[in-house]
Amino acid sequence: MTASATVLPLPRARFTDLLAAEWIKLRSLRSTYWALGATALAVIAFNANAARTDYNEVTGVDSAHWALRDAFTPGAAMMLLLAAASIGAITVVGEYSTGLIRTTFAAVPDRRALMTAKVAVVTAVMTVYGAVIAGMSFAATQAILDGRGKAVSLGHPGALRVVVASALLAPVCALAGMGLGALIRHSATTMVLTTFVLLLLPSFITERYHWTACVRNALPFNAWVRLVDIGYGHHPFTLASRYPTTVTGGWIVFAAWALVTAVVTVVAVDRRDV
Repeated sequence: MTASATVLPLPRARFTDLLAAEWIKLRSLRSTYWALGATALAVIAFNANAARTDYNEVTGVDSAHWALRDAFTPGAAMMLLLAAASIGAITVVGEYSTGLIRTTFAAVPDRRALMTAKVAVVTAVMTVYGAVIAGMSFAATQAILDGRGKAVSLGHPGALRVVVASALLAPVCALAGMGLGALIRHSATTMVLTTFVLLLLPSFITERYHWTACVRNALPFNAWVRLVDIGYGHHPFTLASRYPTTVTGGWIVFAAWALVTAVVTVVAVDRRDV
């Protein structure tokens, strides 16, 4: 008699295996390096140029206020916001547009575990990336302003908050891009809607009414603006809001966007494959 061969079931992928696989996917894309590198140089250069301009123009007691503003400017934040959201979105829609997502789900039937690993990898990478950019921008701008004695240290009141808020803007927007990508699953539409929601919508909504001010304050970019504006409502160059928010409110907005969009990314994959 011939012994029948016993087919052993393949072991389920461990979560650490999923993390490793998602990390390989992310770092194997050459476009990722170009996008991260170009954005980092542009953001740091933008902030350094603002410091160079204020090097000759800002004097007196307002120097510390401007030093903190130059540490991370709104223009630089917009560039970081778009880059982070685009990278987050492409990690999801890239697999859908190429059809690779079917192969991925066939290899790993536990879709939610797979997307959780993807969220974890993108969050970790973009947090480190944001910290590097925010830290280097602060160091570069304060080194420029130090030539005129206008620089501030990281221990200056509000300086650490500026750096941390600017660093966390990257993972928050990356997760927002992932969430929208998981819902839309079309590259061009996702990019357009992400740009509109994160960048254009804050400028369209006014503070004329209380409810519109609440919507405006609940957007990531406006939350960042509140967090980095150390002289909010008490400085001659700061416009007082009709319906002001708080620093705590800004941190809550960051946390809410990160949590909600991460959950959407993980849950949405159960609906369809295309």
